[in-house]
Amino acid sequence: MSYELTPEYQSLTDTVRDFADTVVAPAAYEYDTLRRLPYGIIAQMGELGLFGLPFPVEYGGQGKDYFALCLAVEQLARADQSIAVTLEAGVGLGIMPVYRSGTEAQKHEWVPRLASGKALAAFGLTEADAGSDAAGTKTTASLENGDWVINGTKQFITNSGSDITRLVTVTAVTGESTRADGSIKKELTAILVPTPTPGFTALPPYDKVGWHTSDTHPLVFDNVRVPEANLLGERGRGFANFVQTLDEGRVAFAALCTGAAQGCLEESIRYANSRNVFGRSIGSNQHIAFKIARMQARVHTARLAYYDAALKLINGKPFKMEASIAKMVGSEAAMDNARDATQIFGGYGFMNENPVARHYRDSKVLELGEGTTEVQLMVISRALGFAA
Repeated sequence: MSYELTPEYQSLTDTVRDFADTVVAPAAYEYDTLRRLPYGIIAQMGELGLFGLPFPVEYGGQGKDYFALCLAVEQLARADQSIAVTLEAGVGLGIMPVYRSGTEAQKHEWVPRLASGKALAAFGLTEADAGSDAAGTKTTASLENGDWVINGTKQFITNSGSDITRLVTVTAVTGESTRADGSIKKELTAILVPTPTPGFTALPPYDKVGWHTSDTHPLVFDNVRVPEANLLGERGRGFANFVQTLDEGRVAFAALCTGAAQGCLEESIRYANSRNVFGRSIGSNQHIAFKIARMQARVHTARLAYYDAALKLINGKPFKMEASIAKMVGSEAAMDNARDATQIFGGYGFMNENPVARHYRDSKVLELGEGTTEVQLMVISRALGFAA
């Protein structure tokens, strides 16, 4: 099997890489400092068709596939993880659930609008006691006179309170049943909530360690009413739908991790060749060269892992375990490379205007988001037959 990119994939990669280097990177420090989503850059990403990459032309997409999305996310993450996750979450968590599970009416209403990049959508899953453990969901939705009435809270929701956020998919408990052993089984359902809808509030954004440019909010649903037709997929199938969403999302997230690791590698190579100490470049010192060699090995491994998972996904093969492997390997590569890059830069690496400093702050969340490292190990071990 060859992982060499086809001319079409390579052209996309080159285009997004150039955009990342000439548009995203020069503005990254400014927007990181402002802690504000750069809507002009998001609009340009929409014009490039990045938000519509994996969707059919009939829904306003580019007619490509999920691997194409991953390639774009990787290149953006080299320059700015916040911009990359805006795309990754906007597509994987925002648009994809509607495309996968929505009615034709829902798809035609929402996918073209979101694929244009002129609007963003979010996926409201995580709560204080519920994330990977969906059984802990406390947000409820009940049918009243043809409307879903939603009450509850969500937290850590990406793209949920921006100026262009227009839709949030919410998972909510819509009923309960008793199992044979007497335990309670919650019926989890996904519902579309357009914004603004009365009763829906995006609270002030989090004060995060990193990803300062990314839009992230806690959400409140206080007697939010939406039509019964806003049911996404089948009632009670919310758990199955969100599992598929997360499995796919982990592949693109792994691509983001790889891009972050690659960005640290490129910065380190440049600096090691240009920084002179005691009359020679620091890269001529074996311990620096070996450190960078390990960084390259991590990037290479992470890229192969997400390529493998992505190609299984687009070819309709089982990919759940491979997605978890790619996400875990990629996130660890990004964190390790960010640490090593900061060490190579020394004091300069501790200055926020330096890209490696931003990667150092940003990369920790890669080991937490889309399922922690421990959750990935749980998924992998279960695939191997262990009751972890």
